Amino acid sequence: MNDYLLRALAREAGVRVIVSSNTDLAREAADRHSTFPIASIALGHALTGAALMGALLKVRQRIAMKFEGSGPLQKILVESDNNGRIRGYVSQPMIDLPELSPEQIAAALGDTGLLTVVKDTLLPELSESTVPLGSGDIAAELTFFLNQSEQIPSLIDISHTVDNEGNLQTVGGLLIQALPPYESDIVQQLRNNIQELPPMADLLNSGKTPEEIVALLFGEMPYKLLERRPLHFECGCNRTRSEQALISLGPEEIQHIIDTEGETVVDCHFCHEQYVFSREDLEELLDNF
Repeated sequence: MNDYLLRALAREAGVRVIVSSNTDLAREAADRHSTFPIASIALGHALTGAALMGALLKVRQRIAMKFEGSGPLQKILVESDNNGRIRGYVSQPMIDLPELSPEQIAAALGDTGLLTVVKDTLLPELSESTVPLGSGDIAAELTFFLNQSEQIPSLIDISHTVDNEGNLQTVGGLLIQALPPYESDIVQQLRNNIQELPPMADLLNSGKTPEEIVALLFGEMPYKLLERRPLHFECGCNRTRSEQALISLGPEEIQHIIDTEGETVVDCHFCHEQYVFSREDLEELLDNF
């Protein structure tokens, strides 16, 4: 198990902690989308956020998060479920900036825009919340969302390391959240503990496991490890869904594709899997109307 998250609970203190190590997940997304370094990092942070937020869901629930900013990356969309299945993409994967500093990474998304969070909680209607972007830093935006929109004292921290060429070496994150009755003091105490430690990704890069990071974070505070959950990049696209997307265009549009192009390719935004439909395939779809 390479990528996984760890859930821990300090019941007496009234806080839970989730730590994720998801380098392979971030690298696979970067490879699939042929991202330049700045986009690789931003997408990796967003996927880490999706992993952490997904760990708060119940069985079979899903979450989608859309970051739409004023920076050159324009939009990042990520999705996750309770089982650690995660996917995502960035609108402008080949943006090239001169530096990979935290300030440049935040500027690539932009400090003006919206974060939209949609949850499928298995109710008849989806739950949707929107908050303004404040900095372009993915972790800060998600922390703001949890504290303001959901009114739960929380902290999200996400970090990475890169090699000399700007390729991702390590990506990881943590989420600290108060339990009812939601006292914020414990979150602040653990925030102080974090500030005394190296960045998450540096700890992972040095060989520390999420279990060891949780132990460092809690210190002398008693806690219990609840779950070790694998994380992986997984897209729900397939040829059948691609067919349905074509069918939704209607017979006139399908006939237009046959007449002008002869065939078509459905390209999944999330994973870049391509589904080719030949003239014969399209004519067969027409026969089904």
